[in-house]
Amino acid sequence: MSDSSQEPQVYLDYQATTPVDPKVLSAMLPYFQGHFGNAASRNHSFGWDAEKAVENSRKSIADAIGASSREIVFTSGATESNNLAILGVARMYKPKGKHIITCATEHKAILDPAQYLVKEGWEVTILGVDANGHIDLDELRSAIREDTVLVSIMHGNNEIGTIHPIAEIGAICREKGTLFHTDATQTLGKEEVNVQDMNIDLMSASAHKMYGPKGVGILYVRRRNPRVRLEPVQHGGGHERGARSGTLNVPGIVGFAKALELCLEDREGEQKFVASMRDRLQKRLTDALDHVHLNGDENARLACNLNLSFAFVEGESMLMGMHGIAVSSGSACTSASLEPSYVLRALGVGDELAHSSIRFSVGRFTTEEEVDHAADLTIATVNKLRAMSPLYEMAMEGIDLSTVQWSGH
Repeated sequence: MSDSSQEPQVYLDYQATTPVDPKVLSAMLPYFQGHFGNAASRNHSFGWDAEKAVENSRKSIADAIGASSREIVFTSGATESNNLAILGVARMYKPKGKHIITCATEHKAILDPAQYLVKEGWEVTILGVDANGHIDLDELRSAIREDTVLVSIMHGNNEIGTIHPIAEIGAICREKGTLFHTDATQTLGKEEVNVQDMNIDLMSASAHKMYGPKGVGILYVRRRNPRVRLEPVQHGGGHERGARSGTLNVPGIVGFAKALELCLEDREGEQKFVASMRDRLQKRLTDALDHVHLNGDENARLACNLNLSFAFVEGESMLMGMHGIAVSSGSACTSASLEPSYVLRALGVGDELAHSSIRFSVGRFTTEEEVDHAADLTIATVNKLRAMSPLYEMAMEGIDLSTVQWSGH
């Protein structure tokens, strides 16, 4: 067997997860050993120390998003936060109505709970998107009904990076008197996020997308104007003011707060750097290769995201050729399936192109050398695979493949 450790390992999958920043790890370490108490143990100093660390972190996170401490619920991650938001609101507001609205390009952690509600007799409106991944705001406005209890639209897309105009969506929901939830997993710490200015009533996020640890997330739940009430999804112990039972992950919570603090220290500078790495990679690839399609919105997208389709090449074959480069084909949570990405399908990308898509995502620790190495290997792999493709040869000869009559057996 070949020893893959000899090859340069380049990590370009920052949207799947990020490495923990060393400063975040340092902040967390004391809470594994010296200060290992349970934050719910109110009878001794070990518990008090843990509780103080949790409450300091809660305040720090709340301040960063324009919320108050009592509006932050700690969870195991954004998937749990999304489930708690959707199912918790649905069960609490059932007397008002049984209709929710979401979007075709949402993460499965939104679409799956929504589908679960359909089985319980709810009606779910799934808004379509345009070729850049944007919903039509007029369509949203007219989709909101008297019995609509929740609109859930993500801030930044995990596959194509498209950023939705959250403040405008929040304003529409407020005007119509319906609650608004956003999954800000890809944007918190990177884009401007303020729950007051954006009229956000519930918001999910995860630490591991912003150089914090895995296994810890938050759900922001508005307490005033309007007060949002949730029915818990998890019972036992009444932690987090009854919203989410379970012993708190103290080191993780400390890590979440520290990670967010570091992201906000120089958010604009960091995002500028990240975008420059992405643009360098995009330029290298599009200068060297033809028939490369950008998926998503060229302008309104996450700084870290580059989702490209390489026509006449199969995405899985590309990944096999790109040894030592960590990228993803489809989204990380569903890439075990061989179906083309449902997000790209929603944009109207054909199956062939969707199958040829690769998501590159860069981050804080990406270097120019890594970008150039990844570009060289990607270009070489695409050229090699296209050299074996009769379709590419036909396209080069000017044949319009959509007009070809393929004979059956």
